[in-house]
Amino acid sequence: MNTMNVNEIKKYLAHRYPFLLVDKVLDFEPGKSLTAVKNVTVNEPFFQGHFPDYPVMPGVLIMEALAQATGLLGFRTMDEEPNDGMLYLFAGIDKARFKRQVVPGDVLTLDVVLIKRSRGIWKFDCKATVDGKLAASAEIMCAATTNPSAS
Repeated sequence: MNTMNVNEIKKYLAHRYPFLLVDKVLDFEPGKSLTAVKNVTVNEPFFQGHFPDYPVMPGVLIMEALAQATGLLGFRTMDEEPNDGMLYLFAGIDKARFKRQVVPGDVLTLDVVLIKRSRGIWKFDCKATVDGKLAASAEIMCAATTNPSAS
């Protein structure tokens, strides 16, 4: 079983608090799939305004968590850690659907499957679940690029 803790995750993703949205990788198979989790806690900064009396994780942040999981699978598939000048960015999102609210106390399970890789663009089938129930899904496209400010 291939797992990653948060310190290993930070070797592959440039994101940091409060925007690192993957807490642990439960399993991955390079070139195929990855399963990770995001523990949703009431002290997340976005809950102060979304919404103060009824905290709900914003759908765009669920998509971002899925995209971060695709980045981890991409780098593990290439079998390399990104160098300081490399970023993994959204290139597109299709078929995004939201099926249930994600609230404090939920454990958001992120499942990403590599569909194809072509000319630097990676396409993934992505699902976010809570207690086995679908919360959101999408096809996410990402691309590795160089960070112009890193030079």
